[in-house]
Amino acid sequence: MSDAPTERSADVGRRIGVGLMYGLWKPRVLGAWKVPASGPVIFAVNHSHNIDGPMVMGVAPRATHFLIKKEAFVGPLGSFLRGIGQLEVDRRSADRTAVTRALSVLENGGALGIFPEGTRGQGDFASLRAGLAYFALRGGAPIVPVAVLGSTDRRGRLVKALPPLRSRVDVVFGDPFDAGDGTGRRTRSALDQATERIQKQLTAHLEDARRLTGR
Repeated sequence: MSDAPTERSADVGRRIGVGLMYGLWKPRVLGAWKVPASGPVIFAVNHSHNIDGPMVMGVAPRATHFLIKKEAFVGPLGSFLRGIGQLEVDRRSADRTAVTRALSVLENGGALGIFPEGTRGQGDFASLRAGLAYFALRGGAPIVPVAVLGSTDRRGRLVKALPPLRSRVDVVFGDPFDAGDGTGRRTRSALDQATERIQKQLTAHLEDARRLTGR
């Protein structure tokens, strides 16, 4: 599929993310060795800070194409995000273009980043949408859970939705797992069951990450 963003563009985004994230915060990356070195993979990231996407983009061991809400693709920022291989998605409708491009990333053996909760919130994976299960089953890609854990201290924050500058931000990669039941089914029932399996795995990883980091 020709609309797929290129690995090279996402790698540019990764290099920019590295400099920006290490310049403004103090990332501590745990478990990156668990990420498959090649082949399609999906990073399922909790979402409680506005830096979660850029942080994972910068510290992940592979160049990543994130599905990002279309509202972010405005003016120069929109051109920049497209230029570094990020994917625009309309969350209010069945965005076939976004789905096609995301599947293209996986078909080409790339890494796709998804916020399965759909929007920024508590970051606890309590409310998952079926999109993650769909991409995992359709794209035949293992899911790597990623927990981004920043300071909960409100002091020192210049922006409410960001951790305090120069504070430590932990990024914990979990063990990859398959969402399917081994049958290859993609029915609505199979998607619902896969979503339940995914939620249990992601919630367990987040709990483990919090114990590991003391967050």
